[in-house]
Amino acid sequence: MLSRMRLAVAILGFGLAAATPTFAETVQTGAVPPPPAPASVAKASVANTSTADHSKFEILQKAFASGPEVTAACLTCHTEADDEIMHSIHFQWSYESQSGQTLGKRNVINSFCGSVSSNEPRCTSCHAGYGWDDMAEAPPAQETAADCLACHDRTGQYTKTATGAGHPPLAPVKPGTLTITGAAAWPVDLAKAAQSVGMPGRDNCGNCHFYGGGGDNVKHGDLSSALYEPPLEVDVHMSPDGENMTCSTCHVEEQHQWAGSRYDVIAADHPDIAPGGPRETASCESCHSETPHEALSLDGMKLNDHTDVLACQTCHIPEFARGGAPTKTLWDWSTAGRLDETGKPIVESDWISPTTGEHFHTYMSKKGDFDWGEDVVPYYAWFDGHVEYTLPGQTLDPDQVVEINRITGDAEDGVSRIWPFKRMAGRQPFDSGNNTLVATHIWGPTTDTAFWTNFDWAKSVEAGMAAMGADYSGEYGFIDTQMYWPITHMVAPAEDAVRCAACHAQEGRLVGLAGIYMPGSNPNSIVGILGVLMVLATFLGVLGHGLLRLVSRKKGGSHE
Repeated sequence: MLSRMRLAVAILGFGLAAATPTFAETVQTGAVPPPPAPASVAKASVANTSTADHSKFEILQKAFASGPEVTAACLTCHTEADDEIMHSIHFQWSYESQSGQTLGKRNVINSFCGSVSSNEPRCTSCHAGYGWDDMAEAPPAQETAADCLACHDRTGQYTKTATGAGHPPLAPVKPGTLTITGAAAWPVDLAKAAQSVGMPGRDNCGNCHFYGGGGDNVKHGDLSSALYEPPLEVDVHMSPDGENMTCSTCHVEEQHQWAGSRYDVIAADHPDIAPGGPRETASCESCHSETPHEALSLDGMKLNDHTDVLACQTCHIPEFARGGAPTKTLWDWSTAGRLDETGKPIVESDWISPTTGEHFHTYMSKKGDFDWGEDVVPYYAWFDGHVEYTLPGQTLDPDQVVEINRITGDAEDGVSRIWPFKRMAGRQPFDSGNNTLVATHIWGPTTDTAFWTNFDWAKSVEAGMAAMGADYSGEYGFIDTQMYWPITHMVAPAEDAVRCAACHAQEGRLVGLAGIYMPGSNPNSIVGILGVLMVLATFLGVLGHGLLRLVSRKKGGSHE
C-alpha cells in the first residue's frame, strides 16, 4: 500500500512537468528511411565468438540438396544440438504456462490468422525445423529436421519459402514463390550459408519474428523491419549508433532454450539476474538496477520511487510502431469474401503511412477490413507477467467482447507493474451453437475448403474444426475480440521518455486505470483530501493575509 501511495503522492512534487514532443512530432516526413527489403539486409553487427572457421571444414565443402542435409553435416560436430532444439518452444510450439494452461502456437487461436491447424504448411514456414505439415501429429522427430541455418546463417541470404513447411527456396525457384518476409524468393546457396555460421544477429530473429501475422510489424507492434538497423530514436539498444545489441543480448540462450516469453513475463524487479547470465527471461533491472535514475536530483528521486509500480517500458517506450513500419490495429474477418461485379477479389489500400507515404491494405476479399497505426500510444494495465488464453473448447459469452488472452494483475498484489500493451481489436468466426472459438481453414490452394480458395466460411470453419479434432455444432457467426501484446522493444532515448504530466492528468495516458491518483479524480481519497486541504489552506492563507492588510490600513487611517 505504501508503494502505491508513493506513486500517488509523486504528482505533488513532480507531476506537473511538461510533456516532451512525441517521436511523431519531431520527425519530418521522409526523415526516417523506409525499412530495407529483407532480401538485401546486410549482416547485423554481431561478434562471432566461435573459434572455428566453418568455411574450412571439409564436410561443408560440397553442394547441399536440402536443409536437412546441412543439418546432418552440422551434427557430426554438434552432436547434441538437434535434441536441444527439438525440446525448445521454437520447435515444439507448445508451452506449459504458470497459469496451468498449455499454450504455444499449436494450441491457441489468435485474432490474426486464427489457428495453425489445417493451414500447414503456410503457418509452419517459420517453424525452426523442416517438414511439419500436420498439427495433428507431433513435430518431425528425425534428427535432421532441426533447422540450424535459420538462426546461425550469417550471409543474410538464407530464408524459407512462405508456403514450404520450413524449407528454403532452392534452384530453380518457381516464379511467384515468396519468402517468409513476403519478398520474391531467390535460390538459397546452402553451402555458402553453412560455411558462414555464427551467433544469431537481429536479422536471424527478425526474419520470422518481425513478420508474424502475415506482414511486417502486423502482429507485435514493437517488432518490425525497422529494427534491422534502427536509428537511435527508434531503439537505443539495437541501434548501431547506440548499444548495437542483438536480440540474444537480452534473450540469452542455454542449450538452445531462449529466455523470454510473452506467456509468462517477469514483471517484478530482478536486479540480481546478471546481464548475459542464465535466467528465465530478460529483465531491465538486471542492467539498470532498481534505482536507474540520478538519485541526487529531485527528478531522479521521484522517478526511482516509481520503479516498484511502473515497468521501465511504460515510460521509456512512449509509442510503438515507430520507424516507418505501421502495425495492424484492427482485423475484421466478418467482411471478408466480398467480390467485385466480375466475381474477382477486391483489394483496397486507403491507409497511408505518415512517415513513408506507402499505401496499406484497408480491405481484402481474402481477409476483410483492416486499420493501421504508427507511433501508437500503448494501452496500459496492471500486469503480473501472466496471461490466460481463451482456448478452443472454452465457453464464451457471445454478448461480450471476447478477450483472446486476459491480462492478470492488480494494483494491490505487490507484484504487478503498470505495463504498456498493444491492444488488437478483432472480429472473427466462432461456433454460435457451442459458443466457442473456432479454427478456420484459410490457406490451401489445392483444396475446396480453404477460404482463400472459395470464400465459403461454412466449409472453412467445418474443415478447420475437423483438423483440430474439436466439437463443432455446424453453426457459425462472428464475435468481437481483443488481444494483448506486451510492448518491450523500441526503447526511446531518455529525453523522449514519457513525462509525468502525460499520465497524471484527467485525460492522461492512465485515465481509468485503478490505483492511480489523478488530480481531482477522487476527492474522497486520502491523497484527494490532502490536495483539497492544501488548496483550502492556500485560499485561507491568501484570504487571511488580505484581511490583515485591510485591518492594518484602517488602523493606520485612524491615527491620521
